[in-house]
Amino acid sequence: MPNSPLTPPPSPFPIPRRDPAVLPLSAYRDAIALDTPFTPAAPPSPADRLDTHLRETLRLMNGDPSIARLGLSPGSLPELTDPATARQVLRALLTVRDPGSLPEGTDQELDALLAGERDLRPTTHPAGLPTVDGTPDGRTSLWRGDITTLATDAIVNAANSGLLGCFRPLHPCIDNAIHSAAGPRLRDDCKTVYDAQGAPEPTGVAKVTRGYHLPARYVLHTVGPVVQGRPAAGDAEALASSYRACLDLAAELDDIRTVGLCAISTGVFGYPKEDAAPVAVRTVADWLDAHPGRFDRVVFTVFGEDDENAYRRALGE
Repeated sequence: MPNSPLTPPPSPFPIPRRDPAVLPLSAYRDAIALDTPFTPAAPPSPADRLDTHLRETLRLMNGDPSIARLGLSPGSLPELTDPATARQVLRALLTVRDPGSLPEGTDQELDALLAGERDLRPTTHPAGLPTVDGTPDGRTSLWRGDITTLATDAIVNAANSGLLGCFRPLHPCIDNAIHSAAGPRLRDDCKTVYDAQGAPEPTGVAKVTRGYHLPARYVLHTVGPVVQGRPAAGDAEALASSYRACLDLAAELDDIRTVGLCAISTGVFGYPKEDAAPVAVRTVADWLDAHPGRFDRVVFTVFGEDDENAYRRALGE
């Protein structure tokens, strides 16, 4: 694909003052063991054993109270012969389940399953992506793909104010996809952070957790603005604040050198893609100009063709 210089105009979005009530990283860093690399309870399953671990996980969770949220009585989970259907049922069950300890033995089975599935998915490394300005020391890339397969040091999750992920079974939002790939420990960490804050997550700030079974070691969670119709000036300011907050927080962790950004607020939150992409591009470019050398690469990650086209226009390609 052709490359051209990234020369965005100066950002029109003012830097908001931080709300002193927003929980700082120091207030929850130790509580979620952020600096301790994740060690699974079991090694990755080989491909020919994935179904065995899937069935055993479902068996162990058959009595879990959350089964009732799928319209079933605990203990009545049917025997599923089709592996694809069984996997969807497990994903749905974990999606509707509240944070908390899993039934005894489930951690080992689920870790083997999730790690085995991760190893089967193609992983994209940021160093192999072309830069949008076409120079060897380029700072940003545009990549269309599944952010749960991107091996940046951190990826951004478009969260909601509850911070615990999406509870709608098989919902196609990025929040659901990231929590499903990372595993239920991600929701547990988010609950710890939420409880420490003692209030819903505000728009335009960020929190960080470990990434667990994702290729990314960290997940940056931010709540973007909800837009109905055309975005107002305040919506653009809030969206810019979300991007800035993610980069600010990532910069507090020395081992984050690469960041994968999603298209915040452009899904179910309704921010028009054509309007959101220029805000993202300008805000990130301004941040990188103000912090030269802090990150080796920032990747704008898009999933659909319309998202990609909006970013290409914003980047001037």
